[in-house]
Amino acid sequence: MRKSTFLELCDLLSPALKHQDTRMRAALTIQKRVAIALWKLATPDSYRSVANQFGVGKSTVGVAVMQVANAIVKLLLSKVVTLGNVQVIIDGFAAMGFPNCGGAIDGTHIPILGPGHQGSQYITRKGYFSMVLQALVDHKGRFTNINVGWPGKVHDARVFRNSGLFRRL
Repeated sequence: MRKSTFLELCDLLSPALKHQDTRMRAALTIQKRVAIALWKLATPDSYRSVANQFGVGKSTVGVAVMQVANAIVKLLLSKVVTLGNVQVIIDGFAAMGFPNCGGAIDGTHIPILGPGHQGSQYITRKGYFSMVLQALVDHKGRFTNINVGWPGKVHDARVFRNSGLFRRL
């Protein structure tokens, strides 16, 4: 990512990421929190590795990732993720051999640090803490709908049935 792009992203997210210093310590800068979150989301590095890379604690990495993700959802998601022209999407899937298809949907598990409350709800059937992310893409692989935040124990079908996308169908 270019520095100018990074700084623009920080500016766009700043209304949701502003924190005041306390008597105990200075708040992490917006740029540092965004950098930590982007690094964690873009690499397979562990929380410990990212924490060492940025000189912060493991829990700080988890907090930064959640703060930045929430800021993106709150401030940017509606500006970036849109359905577009439905007929163009249907025609695009038909050209690939999928007639009458308006999108491809799937769910995945995003590994997280175990939460302090209701931790067992976030443990997947494979035994790790996660949050479910459900995404819909168009014929070009562009995201048109994203739903994230359900505990890892929840089945994909339940996430879908409780999504805004399902209610609009």
